[in-house]
Amino acid sequence: MFLKRIIPSVVLCLLTLRGLHAAESLQLGANENLFVVLAAANAAGYDEGLALPDNNPLRQELRDYLAKQNIPVLPELRKFYKKHMLRNGVQDLSQYISYSLSVVGPPDFAWRTRDVDVPPDAMALDSFTPLLIDFYRQANLAELWNRSKPAYEKEAEKYHSSLVTTTGLVDAYLRVSAGGYLGRRFQVFVDLLGAPEQVQTRNYGDDAFVIVTSSDKPRTFDIRHAYIHFQIDPIATKYGIELDQKRSLLDFAQTAPLEPAFKNDFVLLASESLIKAIESRLDKNPGEINQAARQGYILAPFFAEQLPVFEKQQQGMRFYLEDMIGALDLKREDTRIAGIKFDSAPAVRLGKQVTIAAPEPKLSPSAQTVSKAEDLYLQRQLEPAKELYLKSLEQNGSAAEHAQAWYGLARIAVLQNQPDAAVKLFEKTLGASPDGQTKAWTLVYLARLSKAANDSERASKFYQEALAIPDASEQARKAAQTESQKISK
Repeated sequence: MFLKRIIPSVVLCLLTLRGLHAAESLQLGANENLFVVLAAANAAGYDEGLALPDNNPLRQELRDYLAKQNIPVLPELRKFYKKHMLRNGVQDLSQYISYSLSVVGPPDFAWRTRDVDVPPDAMALDSFTPLLIDFYRQANLAELWNRSKPAYEKEAEKYHSSLVTTTGLVDAYLRVSAGGYLGRRFQVFVDLLGAPEQVQTRNYGDDAFVIVTSSDKPRTFDIRHAYIHFQIDPIATKYGIELDQKRSLLDFAQTAPLEPAFKNDFVLLASESLIKAIESRLDKNPGEINQAARQGYILAPFFAEQLPVFEKQQQGMRFYLEDMIGALDLKREDTRIAGIKFDSAPAVRLGKQVTIAAPEPKLSPSAQTVSKAEDLYLQRQLEPAKELYLKSLEQNGSAAEHAQAWYGLARIAVLQNQPDAAVKLFEKTLGASPDGQTKAWTLVYLARLSKAANDSERASKFYQEALAIPDASEQARKAAQTESQKISK
């Protein structure tokens, strides 16, 4: 019997990964909502993949147990499931996963957000809720869930070490903190009741979810891909206006075997192209770039050229992507992309596994704090940002990282209309051995402050110094050149 065979449950149902900075933002484990909703779906007629060998034994045991119980709501539940069946089992599973992630859980299963914010595929199952409430109570799913936890914990353990290593490697390569932007969470849920060998991702607000069904081998590549998205997407969005200025390249992608979304959204296409290039560097496999280009990710070759340059400097991707965009020459890319022969159909990846190298050293405490401070600065939460910049100066870190803290404090002084304080803080920045990009922008700011003080000669001097820095960003160089020309007129 199912209830008698399963060993008593453990307390833990959601593992918070240890050994990671900002560990609260990265989680692995089981999800009660997924268990309850998919238990109901299995009882009601979800049979996809039952004959496949990779099913976890729990799925069949649960189905057999529920089939022997007297559950009054089950006939009505079966009618609902049949009425809402989609074209294939993958789509069927997808809508119930969306529903699971959109409700607060037992015993009421109310929507987490306002109705207008509920994903459309989840809202389509709105009338499922009263049936699920009855099924949860009548089938005693609270008890079944408690007794099923050990099976979920065992499956989650297959991913634990690889997930820690994978995310650490990505964070180190991109030079970002594990939490990315403040308040965001990356959560991996194992699901033992869906058809095996499936990976589904969701992005709801600040939360990213990866749902992996039972699999012979951990789906490390898919989780890594989703995690790189988690880190890259907000950065690409941050520079969305700059990217859209290059959107004329989107015309080339119209005949590629891409999903429509990539053919209509240049920021999305650029972001995916960058991710393909990052994966190629992590895998040490340049051949992935040509394959990505043939599939329609037209900027993958460009980003593949830019990443070795990124690797040799100190800025994190959150700041350096602006330089990459500035280096994107439309004429050069027109010529390059015109020579790409697109594949006739999308590539099908057959569960590729990734060999994971040991992660590089993580960001210093000072760099992590500066990263969080920068988030607050961009949101114009100036006082909290100021506190973090000051905190970072007291933490271990390189001179260049401390220079970024002084630079942050100086920019806050500018926004708070404190020019004298800003000048002193920018001078502190220059005295702290900043990297070339920070130094160039510092000189541009000092030039602007001198200009505002009617000292054109001093302003011109700062602009010329900024232009003389070899690794100044393209944006800083353009600002110095344009503003300097205005002074000379």
